[in-house]
Amino acid sequence: MNRLAALAALLILGGCQTFTQQAPESGPPVEDAAPEAAASEVTEYGSFTRQSLYALLVAELAGQRNRFDIALGNYVQQAHATQDAGVAERGFRIAEYLGADQAALDTSLIWARNAPENLDAQRAAAVQLARAGRYEESMEFMEKVLQGQGDTHFDFLALSASETDPDTRAGLLQSFDKLLARHPDNPQLSFGKAVLLQQDDRSEEALALLQKQPAKQRQIPSILLEARLLHSLQRSDEALTLLEKSLRQHPEDKRLRLTYARLLVEQERLEDAMGEFATLVQQYPADDDLRFSMALVCMEAEAWREATVYLEELVERGSHVDAAHFNLGRAYQAMGRNAKALSALAQVGPGNEFLPAKLLQSQLLYSANRDEEASAVLADARQQQPDYAIQLYLIEIEALSEHNRTEQAWSLVEQALDEFPDDLNLLYTRAMLAEKRGDLGQLERDLRFIIEREPDNAMALNALGYTLADRTDRHQEALQLIEQAYQLNPDDPAILDSLGWVNFRLGNLSEAEALLRKALQRFPDHEVAAHLGEVLWTKGERSEARAVWSKALKLQPDSQILRETLKRLTGSEKP
Repeated sequence: MNRLAALAALLILGGCQTFTQQAPESGPPVEDAAPEAAASEVTEYGSFTRQSLYALLVAELAGQRNRFDIALGNYVQQAHATQDAGVAERGFRIAEYLGADQAALDTSLIWARNAPENLDAQRAAAVQLARAGRYEESMEFMEKVLQGQGDTHFDFLALSASETDPDTRAGLLQSFDKLLARHPDNPQLSFGKAVLLQQDDRSEEALALLQKQPAKQRQIPSILLEARLLHSLQRSDEALTLLEKSLRQHPEDKRLRLTYARLLVEQERLEDAMGEFATLVQQYPADDDLRFSMALVCMEAEAWREATVYLEELVERGSHVDAAHFNLGRAYQAMGRNAKALSALAQVGPGNEFLPAKLLQSQLLYSANRDEEASAVLADARQQQPDYAIQLYLIEIEALSEHNRTEQAWSLVEQALDEFPDDLNLLYTRAMLAEKRGDLGQLERDLRFIIEREPDNAMALNALGYTLADRTDRHQEALQLIEQAYQLNPDDPAILDSLGWVNFRLGNLSEAEALLRKALQRFPDHEVAAHLGEVLWTKGERSEARAVWSKALKLQPDSQILRETLKRLTGSEKP
């Protein structure tokens, strides 16, 4: 009976010592083998103990029943116990499938050491060691693959070091140099070194190394990296030339054409980019990512009709559906077809596009004076998607405020705060509405509550400081608050504007002018222009003040603050 049990085990195991198949995409490599193969290799299992055979049988049966945890545990145990290359490989494949990093490392090393001529085994060990941060050991195994004329993964080795410390990368770079001294003409090694140099911001050195490669040895990854390096060095024209030349040699290469198309977009050569994406879609009609990219480029080029064609195709194919519906809404709005825009936006489900879609949907409805419908849409969305409730409240409140429905907005923010009393975004929104209503007491209470909770909230500090500077005589207190905000975010033009304005209120005209000029340069906003013009007017530089106001009015002809400032200082709403 013992022999029969052993034979049954062998039949199911199917030749543990000779497994060389890759794991199928649908699952780990646990499958029945042909009885003939097992029968011919029975004698190879003489070194296995009865316990090992039983454990391996259990592993196979567990795998067939999708209990890969049990299968993996047994295979790892038996790989250590038997040091059998086939058992180790099987364990490695399952570990890799499950994402079990330590088990994958352990079994890959056993596999590699017990199958020294197997390049797949050496490569697997090199990759797993790299993932574990053991780069020197990884290089040793990768060199074996190199010597065996196999396909190395020096690029992966280099890329895996991107998140490590500089000393580790420096050590790995030295290892690459040692290998390059022994294999100076190997393009995979020079590419790996170039990747490391790029990670250390040594782009010029990386570029020089790649450009030394003989034309016949140039591989696509090297060309792509060279193009990226040229682009990063503001040599985009050279990058485009390189990609154009490479595409003539490799017209069917997807990566080259896609990189070329994206670079054309960055260079704002949108018509050319559309042509390249059209070619890609034609070459790869099943690739909906390309189809979506084509649609977005059309949107960028304001080729709205072309964009809708690709977006409708995506909807029909059931791919990128929410993003497609959202962008259809945008495209139809741009074409003045608001009914179709609203229909598309209404079909956007939960996800990244949900809130932007509801925002655009509400804007279209409010602009058409369909207030009740807009409120109903947003209320329904809050009910259907409670996780988005706060953001949906904010969308509606902001829309009401923009359309001068201040009291409606106030009622809604109070309702929202009854539901979410401690939400800081809602409190900030109420503070801004309070300022609009002239209720400075409520504004200060809300903003101080936010600052108490978040002392480094630059937005709240700035808002309170600006209001105190603009609407009260508490200018020193305002200055202190705004300077706190400035320390936290010195590049924010809104804070620069506030700092300039409080200095103006304190009589520091030169300082105010310098700050407001800097703010206007960074952000040509009508309110900043109103402030700068007033400072210049007060300094007696009235022609320049009028010039500042005139330029701002051309950009924002309906600006209330500009017209109020002009009326107050000049007696006319025209500069």
